[in-house]
Amino acid sequence: MRMGEGVEWGLHCCLALAWLDDLAPIPTRRLAEVFDLPAEYLKKQLQPLVKAGILASEPGARGGYRLNRDPSAVTLMDVVSAIEGGLAPFACMEVRQRGAGASAASSTEFRSPCGITMAMRRAELAWRRELASQTLADLLASTSPAAEQRVRRFLAST
Repeated sequence: MRMGEGVEWGLHCCLALAWLDDLAPIPTRRLAEVFDLPAEYLKKQLQPLVKAGILASEPGARGGYRLNRDPSAVTLMDVVSAIEGGLAPFACMEVRQRGAGASAASSTEFRSPCGITMAMRRAELAWRRELASQTLADLLASTSPAAEQRVRRFLAST
């Protein structure tokens, strides 16, 4: 399963904003500079997080982003779903009903999903459960204090 780079960017920005909840909103440009990312593309990744209520966006010259929820109330799955959407990573195309299976189309054998589809659904469910069981607070607790200090020093310097 492959996720877009926006998920990584969004999670790192959420962590940075959690560390900096005592500062004014952080502009996209500054968040982009922290991680050496293109600001316009980062903004496109952060907008779904605002729409999902994970981040708050404040317009204007002194505007920017801040975390909108307590880090313990934001799961990794929340961030992934906001950025990637809710599409299932596996889409069964029922290839078993083509070719040699086409003549058996009226067969009861095709009434239930095939074993491959069921295995993929179980794997996706396990993946989603794992991401839903971890919060930004969990990531904050397992991240080196040096990372917070580095981000704080960089963003507080403006």
